Amino acid sequence: MSRNMELALLFFGFVYSVSGFVLHESIPEGHSVFSYIENDIVTASSPSSSQALMVNLTLIEVAASKGAVCLDGTLPGYHLDPGFGSGANSWLIELEGGGWCNNIKTCVYRKTTRRGSSNYMEKQILFKGILSNKAEENPDFFNWNRVKVRYCDGASFSGDSQNEAAKLQFRGQKIWLAAMEELMSKGMQNADQALLSGCSAGGLATIIHCDGFKSLFPNSTQVKCLSDAGFFLDAADVSGGRTMRNLFAGVVQLQEVQKNLPESCLSQFDPTSCFFPQNLVNHVETPLFLLNAAYDSWQVQASLIPASADPYGSWNDCKSNHANCNSSQIQFLQDFRAQMLNALQDFSTEPQAGMFINSCFSHCQSERQELWFTDYSPLLTGKPVAIAVGDWYFDRDSFKAIDCAYPCDNTCHNLVFN
Repeated sequence: MSRNMELALLFFGFVYSVSGFVLHESIPEGHSVFSYIENDIVTASSPSSSQALMVNLTLIEVAASKGAVCLDGTLPGYHLDPGFGSGANSWLIELEGGGWCNNIKTCVYRKTTRRGSSNYMEKQILFKGILSNKAEENPDFFNWNRVKVRYCDGASFSGDSQNEAAKLQFRGQKIWLAAMEELMSKGMQNADQALLSGCSAGGLATIIHCDGFKSLFPNSTQVKCLSDAGFFLDAADVSGGRTMRNLFAGVVQLQEVQKNLPESCLSQFDPTSCFFPQNLVNHVETPLFLLNAAYDSWQVQASLIPASADPYGSWNDCKSNHANCNSSQIQFLQDFRAQMLNALQDFSTEPQAGMFINSCFSHCQSERQELWFTDYSPLLTGKPVAIAVGDWYFDRDSFKAIDCAYPCDNTCHNLVFN
């Protein structure tokens, strides 16, 4: 794998912005095989592909007057598919993910992509997984108003600053506020039920904004939050360095993220530490569900085994396919899992908390139909992700489950990198 690709993995989100980078998935024998390209799933045989739901991009026209703009100054946007029937007054908001930019160089590059400019955003995107409008694909939320808010600030919708010399606008917090104001005017203010979700950098944004989302609604509205693959750990990489902490420190300092982090956290930790979910989740008062792979593929690839920590490539085979890891490498990954479970100890005791922590090499399980809800989705306590989240949201079951350690789970869909 080239150095340039490694940089792209680290700063822009490995499955999101690396053009042509193909991930194959190992799934239980007898099931369809597919490739994962640019955050879209291409299936060999998908019964609903002919009826795929493509949803148009809407730009927030009033955003510029509020200073709520993408890195390059263009308007932010979202995709909305209206609810119907019993879901007409229920709203699901998904915050898009896709890595971060932590210095002027990476942010200047990012503003030439859809992660930093609406000029490059797709005019239509496919709604699937938790955004699907089909009951057989999304049993609890299919007829809700479903929204995807596009990510173009590079700091998990939380920065508020600028760099005039580089012509960069760091306005994630203002984008968040402008998007919520727009959606409230579109009917969300009448919601009986609301769920804020997001994957990866969007999963972190969900944790940051969960209580703010709750504050938009009266107490009569049931409001909860789902963070998917957003539980990034302040863990040492294979060289003993702090790749993830260095990345987050750059993001926080450059974009002045500390302005929008909880005071209750900042009174205990430095701002960079308060950008890490392990220090944030215990300051969230709104019911929160954490969906995460214990061996999260992005964290394994970009924060635990970046090229800078493995200059001789001794981990290349292992990080591209866990089946190639030797015993000491597997032990390193087991130690990472142990750190994650330790960081979740206090959160797991919260009565309103939900958890689905499976021992898979995966990332973003709510956005991908094969992982969210099919006959061969990953299972914990016999339930796929969609049912576990639905049971928790609707108070059918206070779902909290942590998988046994790898390789015990034969329902996993493990990503394999070419």
